[in-house]
Amino acid sequence: MTDQGAIGGTASLSAKVAEGARFATGGPRTGKSIQAVDRALTMLEILAGSKEALGLNELAARAGLNASTCHHLVQTLVGRGYVLQVGRNRGYMLSSRLNELVELQAGEADLADIVKPEIEALAEQLGEAVQLATLHGTKLVTQLRVGRSSAVVEVDEIRKMTALHATATGKAILAWLPDAEIMRVISENGLDRYTSKTITMLHGLIEELRHVRRHGFAIDDEELRDGVVCVGAAIRDEKGAVIASISATYAAHKNSDAYRTHVITGVTETARRLSDQLKANRY
Repeated sequence: MTDQGAIGGTASLSAKVAEGARFATGGPRTGKSIQAVDRALTMLEILAGSKEALGLNELAARAGLNASTCHHLVQTLVGRGYVLQVGRNRGYMLSSRLNELVELQAGEADLADIVKPEIEALAEQLGEAVQLATLHGTKLVTQLRVGRSSAVVEVDEIRKMTALHATATGKAILAWLPDAEIMRVISENGLDRYTSKTITMLHGLIEELRHVRRHGFAIDDEELRDGVVCVGAAIRDEKGAVIASISATYAAHKNSDAYRTHVITGVTETARRLSDQLKANRY
């Protein structure tokens, strides 16, 4: 799928394309991260149980840490917005960040509830599996799946989380991100090869995303798994921002022009109705 239109991107993105950049996922990270996470969570629990801001020494004593270690950990939490420094003595207390995360999760649960009837109707209409996905940071997360495609075995969800470039739901979201966000997703996840059809070069992905924006749908044409095709489209909120995507999955042996058009029509019309519904409900 190629398209000669311009991406209208930033200079850095164009430079990467010019370099013929190829991205690969980095290796596993090492270090005593488990101990650090445990200590950070302990400090969050201590702060949550305190009615007033705690000074560094008091926080360190309650957490059973030396002041230096406590300082490094709490400053990381401050930098990430989970802890605030307040008052004359610059004591530490929890921010509202944790509440925001809970509200975000609740919002996505609400989204799944809102879209489920339409997704169920599309799955029944097509006789194929239909899924809803959202972007968490740089990871693609399947929030809902309805139905099952005959002769199609679902791909491991862990693999799909970093495979936005090789999935219809991923490309349907990726196409509408700012250039800087596209680069961040690619840099963190890589452009790993899953089949002979997977797009692994940046210029090829940029060309593909042009197609998505121009035509209003994305296709995974056996790019994540041999024998499996997916068609995806973006869902927008009342402000026009892309907040999720849906896709339908079917076996590649069905992939005639007529059947593909049939699936594309069903997916794009459902995505449009859901976007209109979210706009009306001011989700």
